[in-house]
Amino acid sequence: MAIQAEHPAHGSQAEEKKNVHTEETSELVSAKDRTFKALESNAFGQSFRDYDIESERQKGVEEFYRLQHINQTYDFVKKMREHYKKLDKAEMSIWECCELLNEVVDDSDPDLDEPQIQHLLQTAETIRKDYPNEDWLHLTALIHDLGKILHLPQFGDTFPVGCVFDEKNVHHKYFKENPDSKNSAYNTKDGVYSKGCGLDNVLMSWGHDDYMYMVAKENGTTLPSPGLFIIRYHSFYPLHKEGAYTHLMSEEDFENLKWLHIFNKYDLYSKSKVLVDVEKVKPYYQSLIDKYFPAKLKW
Repeated sequence: MAIQAEHPAHGSQAEEKKNVHTEETSELVSAKDRTFKALESNAFGQSFRDYDIESERQKGVEEFYRLQHINQTYDFVKKMREHYKKLDKAEMSIWECCELLNEVVDDSDPDLDEPQIQHLLQTAETIRKDYPNEDWLHLTALIHDLGKILHLPQFGDTFPVGCVFDEKNVHHKYFKENPDSKNSAYNTKDGVYSKGCGLDNVLMSWGHDDYMYMVAKENGTTLPSPGLFIIRYHSFYPLHKEGAYTHLMSEEDFENLKWLHIFNKYDLYSKSKVLVDVEKVKPYYQSLIDKYFPAKLKW
């Protein structure tokens, strides 16, 4: 299986592009002369992100989503953001955080049971081969899941709160038990938002994506806008896989979504039992960390 993708514009180039349509984001086929070889199945021999296969692991994944969908209310998300934005839990470097993920296996992921640091490096190394000049994208891949140090609870796909829960969310049936589903302020298409308001103005379900985005922004990262967009929305599968919630997006969101579509293919299909030699690649990624982040970050 081969997936191709071309370089979309970012930075000042993105500002010059207008009239972006949702259809464009599904036509990102690969840079000329570059072909990304995707895996055919996940670590369990099944299709990627198949939530219907009967297995003990899938039962655990579904229970995780059931509890998430019931408890992620608008008020809950606001409380979590207020609590964690203090960034008073720890002080450490990006690489120290990567090493912490040696202890983490994501219970919301139906595809892989390897420690998360391997997933980060597999994603980053595969992107690095196909996009050698986009060092910000290599680093974004390395850090996109660092928010999983929040594995106090675990977090899966993300979705907006404060508006109706779209049927394209995984295991949508469990949202009927979420109190917001019965709140007239939150159960319309726009909810508390307005069309085209921009995702920056939308409150997302609380999880590792939003947490890492918060950490990066508050610690003064110099990653470009597409990198931060990838970090914040890479688990927003209802948007970038199913095309839901696009009515809330701004023009800049549509430009950044092009990069997220590229990234997602690597995030998903680079999962492998073939492990990366961490010490061998560490010097390269440490140089990128030094370029885009301070030596120590507040978490």
